[in-house]
Amino acid sequence: MIEIRKVVIAADSFKGSLTSEEVAKSVEEGIHCVYPNCQAIKTYIADGGEGTASALTRTLGGEMIEIEVNDPLMRPVKASYGLVDNGKTAVIEMASASGLPLVEPELRNPMKTTTFGTGELIHDALRRGCRRFLIGIGGSATNDAGTGMLQALGYRFLDAVGAELGHGGEILSRIASVDDSDRLPELSQAEFIVACDVSNPFSGPTGAAYVFAPQKGADPTMVQLLDQGLKSFAGVIHSYTGIDVEQCPGSGAAGGLGGGLVAFLKAKLTSGIDMVLQTIGFDRLIDQADLIITGEGKLDGQTAMGKAPRGVLDAASKRQIPVIAIGGAVESVDELNRQGFAAVFPILPGPASLVQAMERDYAQQNIRRTVEQLMRTIHFIKQ
Repeated sequence: MIEIRKVVIAADSFKGSLTSEEVAKSVEEGIHCVYPNCQAIKTYIADGGEGTASALTRTLGGEMIEIEVNDPLMRPVKASYGLVDNGKTAVIEMASASGLPLVEPELRNPMKTTTFGTGELIHDALRRGCRRFLIGIGGSATNDAGTGMLQALGYRFLDAVGAELGHGGEILSRIASVDDSDRLPELSQAEFIVACDVSNPFSGPTGAAYVFAPQKGADPTMVQLLDQGLKSFAGVIHSYTGIDVEQCPGSGAAGGLGGGLVAFLKAKLTSGIDMVLQTIGFDRLIDQADLIITGEGKLDGQTAMGKAPRGVLDAASKRQIPVIAIGGAVESVDELNRQGFAAVFPILPGPASLVQAMERDYAQQNIRRTVEQLMRTIHFIKQ
């Protein structure tokens, strides 16, 4: 029989069903049904999108902070971010303050929506002493190139006659100059690492406006105006910072927020899962592991494109540690095996409606059963 002494559990959330913590707990229970003395190391991971702040904060033993900020339409809303590393590092999901779900479908308009609330989260963390920021920028309702965020941090954007401009993507074409005289002084000591898994440029046919603005409520006329505004603002940025954001892959992410972060806050754009794994010290955690179990709600051919399980696989491959993946739905199994997963398992025992499959207790039961069965298979194989 094969003895398993150490298993690392590193699964993303099953979105809409289970958090990464709930997934990990269920996997651990399945392991201990067969290997009660096995060391099961639970980590809570995400790919930089929804759930990243809570996953990192929980894994690193930090605390979640909830404050009132402005939503994309400058209405009060409660938003949370994580504090880790003894309060020196903040983990922020911009969607918690500036995300699309915060705006009713009939009110979605990237000409009006702003990232101001995201800036307020950064502002609060700076005041608490944070000097390192890990920011996920997926799921935005905005196309303001980060101007709202910067306004909350003390920047002012002025038109041709020196008048201060308001909020939203509609101001971009009117920005003639930048006033940073009230910029928060703490920013000069701050480091920003941004989870960005797209390479879209700031403007143009594959830029922020044309690719992403329609899903945020922009009609064709708005898309054209927003793109023109981004091109105009890119020129202002170049004059102000010397940085050509048009040449920066990923600058179009989150409606140009990626470019705003790079140009004004000297942010580094990186893969979301790479940011997460590096932050939790994943290479150290998997040392001498016999097996790694990962997964997410749906495993398919897109799993190779920077999603959490692929990041786990890449890290494990360097140590030649086998990785098994589980998913609520599994497609393209042959492709997943070619990528290097030792095995891939769907957790559903039979036909089920989507509502039933995503029901919390049912999903947890299915994960426990699936993991128990795969561990039994390993246990009874003769060496």
